[in-house]
Order: sequence, then C-alpha cells, then structure tokens
Amino acid sequence: MTAENTHCDAVVLTSGGLDSSVLLHHVSRSSARVAALCVNYGQRHNREMECARFQASAAGVASFFIVDMGCLGTFLKTSSALIQDGPAIPRLDALPESVRQQPPTYVPNRNMILLSVAAAYAESMGAPCVYYGAQAQDEYGYWDCTERFLERINTLLALNRRNAVAVKAPLISNSKADNVRLGMKLGVDFAHTWSCYRGESMACGVCPTCVERIKAFQLVGGTDPLPYSDGPGS
Repeated sequence: MTAENTHCDAVVLTSGGLDSSVLLHHVSRSSARVAALCVNYGQRHNREMECARFQASAAGVASFFIVDMGCLGTFLKTSSALIQDGPAIPRLDALPESVRQQPPTYVPNRNMILLSVAAAYAESMGAPCVYYGAQAQDEYGYWDCTERFLERINTLLALNRRNAVAVKAPLISNSKADNVRLGMKLGVDFAHTWSCYRGESMACGVCPTCVERIKAFQLVGGTDPLPYSDGPGS
C-alpha cells in the first residue's frame, strides 16, 4: 500500500471503526483499485487509525493514506467530547432523549470537512466517487449522516466543471446490526475495529457507540471480540 497519486476507482473514508471497515471491504469487492483515506482530526480515540491500517491491508486496497489534520482539535475541543482534551465522554444512559439528536460527541462539520478532503483526493486520483460509512444510528444521531446531507453535498460537488466527484453512502439506511451481519458475510475481522469514544486501552462499554455496538452483536447472535471494562459487554 502506498500514498502515491496513481489512478483509482474509488476513495473510501476509513476510520477503523466498525461501519467504515465493513464499508471498505464491501467497496473493495466491487472496485478494482480502492484508495483508503484516514484522517487524524484530533480525536481522542486515535486507536482507530491503527485499525484502519489493518483493515486497508486486509481488504487489499491499492493505496492507504493518513491525513494529519490534528490542528482541528485545537479549536474544536471545547465543542466536542470526541476531541482530545474536550469535555468528558458521556454514558449513553446519562443522555436524555432531547440531547441524543445531536449529542456531545458530535464534531462540528466533521463529515463535510472530511468529505471535502476526500473529494479533492479522489479528483486528483481520477476516482469518480468517495464512499463514507454513514449509518442509521439506533440510539443517537448526527445531521451529517443523513440522506438529506448526502443529497445536498452531492449537489454542491456537482458544480465541478470538469471532474465532478460523487459521494456515496451505501450503508446509510443500515442499523449497526445490519453492518455487523454484512461484515460477517464479508469476513471482516472485528477484533481489529475500534468503536469506543473514550480513547482508553480497553473499550468502556457504556458510551453511546459502545452500547450500540454491543447491542448490534447481540441482535445478530454474534460475539463481539472486543473486551469491555464496563457495561453489558464486560
């Protein structure tokens, strides 16, 4: 795997999380040359980047590249619990329903920023599309993982006068359980994915994404290979 600007058929935003790892393997089955792009934006759970590298190798991508945008964390940390040194990561059961529509783990404009970078990379690589792992969160939600967002960012990118890049999110209607089920069919090694928001050595089991992941494996009758320090998965 290299980061050289050679032609590819698709760019996949790959965080090393469960959803983007399933997406990467899914796209790799149908595209001959895939470039996997991972972004460091100052997130506290940077263990995901190690997983992204593993999954890129496992999926046999043509190119893997980590973009260092850690400077974003400097001025975003006061507004997002997901950023290193930001507010504490909450337990899901401590979040009232009124807050879950845009929880403290939301990172301002994250997907718009990441997709802009990925679209530029795709254009330079001759790729007509960028994929990202938006899914239908069961417990909480983000506006930049919705059909409406996808439609509008594609309308914007279509303004390109020569080589327009389209954004695709084939898992956008999937629940986490749907993605676990698909990943099992694709042979994804879930032991090398990371979901926990807290950035500790062991997944916490109680933050929003840990709870959703644990429930997903339970729903499909599978076993999550990750150990948890707390919660129903411990």
